[in-house]
Amino acid sequence: QVQLVESGGGLVQPGGSLRLSCVASGSIFSFNSMGWYRQAPGKQRELVAAITSAGSTNYADSVKGRFTISRDNAKNTVYLQVNSLKPEDTAVYYCNARSSVGIIYWGKGTRVTVSS
Repeated sequence: QVQLVESGGGLVQPGGSLRLSCVASGSIFSFNSMGWYRQAPGKQRELVAAITSAGSTNYADSVKGRFTISRDNAKNTVYLQVNSLKPEDTAVYYCNARSSVGIIYWGKGTRVTVSS
């Protein structure tokens, strides 16, 4: 069973930065894509950023230029560097992985709170 474990969330002031990490229990080579989603209170879960096995990336318009997704295959880890944080970035951030046969896995999330 694949497990995804997120870390790196916390309380940060507006304009601050964090690096979120998602460690997979197995090789991330087996995933067609991995991504980060977020869910703010009272809102639906939304895609923040994704990266394919080939390294192609895509971002939500609201985070372009501020967030960067990357992967370290040797460490089975996907990162989300979040810069210039805004209060509206406050949410639980979830790691997501999609296998080659379409199975989707989720982590339990890491909370990011942006507040002064």
